[in-house]
Amino acid sequence: MFRLSLVGLTALILAGCPLQKEYKVTVENLTDAQPMSPVTLITHKKQFTLFETGQPVSVALEKLAEGGDNSGVLDYEDNRKVGETFSGEGVLPPGASEEFTVYVSRKSTQYLSVASMFVNTNDAIVAETGINLRKIKPGQSMSFNIPVWDAGTEANDEAASAIPGPAGGGEGFNAERDDVDRIRIHPGVLSADDGLSDSALSYRHRFLNPGAKVTITRVW
Repeated sequence: MFRLSLVGLTALILAGCPLQKEYKVTVENLTDAQPMSPVTLITHKKQFTLFETGQPVSVALEKLAEGGDNSGVLDYEDNRKVGETFSGEGVLPPGASEEFTVYVSRKSTQYLSVASMFVNTNDAIVAETGINLRKIKPGQSMSFNIPVWDAGTEANDEAASAIPGPAGGGEGFNAERDDVDRIRIHPGVLSADDGLSDSALSYRHRFLNPGAKVTITRVW
């Protein structure tokens, strides 16, 4: 879902601010049994970062990481360093892909960030920030894999009560849960099949890095 309306696009053009670039962005889920929450895309300035490795994440990203709720991240559109925000239509199943049309309306917002939750986890996200779109010329494409991060906002106990996806059906975001408070590469899930008796997950819910693949094609 592109949050800049057609009326807004027309207003930009009439105001002498025509859209400068259009991209097709395809996000593919590389896992066997980890649905991804609605994929979130943000165009922004170089100075904006969705997260920093080893640092606490924002409350908006915490809500996405714990419950798949991307509304707070989409509201970054009100940030002066952000151009536009985009959301997937729904859950992205394992092995599936979704294509987005991304417009860059300002020369200063030619960087892209991507984020989505693995919903059969406590707080794992597939995400990348600061992708430089300026390097892609019209007609060219670039593909890369993105890692799985542990958002560090709750313990990875794998309990059904804290797994919002179909494997658990539990609670999503809860500000009172145990916070480790720093984002780092996810160590992976253990699962009941590997000895964690209280885990709601099976061996199929395990994942390796990378967790998703992104392909960006510049249209014009």
